[in-house]
Amino acid sequence: MTVSLEQLRRCHVAVDLGAARTRVYVKGPGLVVDEPSVAAVNTRTGSLIAVGALAEQMTGRTPDYIRVVRPVSGGTVVDIEMAQRMLRHLLGEKLRRQLRRKPRLRAAACTPHDSDPLAQRATVETMIGLGARRVELVDTLIAAAVGCGLPVEQPTATMIMVCGAATTQIAVLSLGSIVTAARVPIGGDAIDHAVIQHLRQHHELMLPSQSVRPLQLALSGNGLTPHGPATTEIHGRDVATGLARSVHVDTAAVREALYTPLTSVLDGLGKVLRDCPPDLVADLADRGIMMVGGSALLPGLDQMLRDATGMPVQIADRPDVCSVLGLGAMLDGKIQPMVLNPLAA
Repeated sequence: MTVSLEQLRRCHVAVDLGAARTRVYVKGPGLVVDEPSVAAVNTRTGSLIAVGALAEQMTGRTPDYIRVVRPVSGGTVVDIEMAQRMLRHLLGEKLRRQLRRKPRLRAAACTPHDSDPLAQRATVETMIGLGARRVELVDTLIAAAVGCGLPVEQPTATMIMVCGAATTQIAVLSLGSIVTAARVPIGGDAIDHAVIQHLRQHHELMLPSQSVRPLQLALSGNGLTPHGPATTEIHGRDVATGLARSVHVDTAAVREALYTPLTSVLDGLGKVLRDCPPDLVADLADRGIMMVGGSALLPGLDQMLRDATGMPVQIADRPDVCSVLGLGAMLDGKIQPMVLNPLAA
């Protein structure tokens, strides 16, 4: 990693600005914020109405003068001012007052792999607006690997797949650094969109965006495998009449619709394995792939990866918060670098 562990130990707060959720870890209290990255704004006055879970519930249900915005897209801050306002309200006045007492507040933040300098600068500016005097950037892949307990600093290969809302990041790690990695612009949002398009084209049914994830969870049990439930009842709005209507959807057809965007993820996984040195690939045959991120909980996704690669696939215990917990472990000094003893002359 480009940032040394000694620099991270001096940080007081760690932030994971994700497209779906924002998480904040403070040294001492631990994980203090875990809320959706959403804000609701009054366009007439410019005031902030709600942030987090309450703002997410307003999506698609607001009058004309209320706008629901997402200041983070694909792990990149696209609206710095709104991201700062959202973070201030999520932290609360009491916690912000405690952080302001630090003489030189240092912050750490996750950035997607291979992000461009402008995206990194936007993250830094967001943290500076909260009072940070110095900001350390850590690759999301390394932070997530540390958070799920992988031996990142050891000279053995570990493979991690971060399944986010907008992107899927895949990497092989060894000796605390990324050996080879790929970022695929397919995530949970693309999977949700595939379900919505399938219902619109084949059943002429418009499904509310907040009902897509319950539909996917309705396939749970055996999930995306052919042994799941045969049909699932879906409630939505008829495209032609605009009236409420219920249909029984064939789950096998829904599985086929989900496979279409997931093929790009399999292509990215194959590219990482092809670019990886043979010695490390041999380690991966035993260790397999560790899945983290909120979309890793999609039922049956782990089994699809097992069938495609022939390698063992595991899902982390708390896949949605691995990145921020990894940053927190670095802040607390729980990660020790591997010491290389030079040979005596």
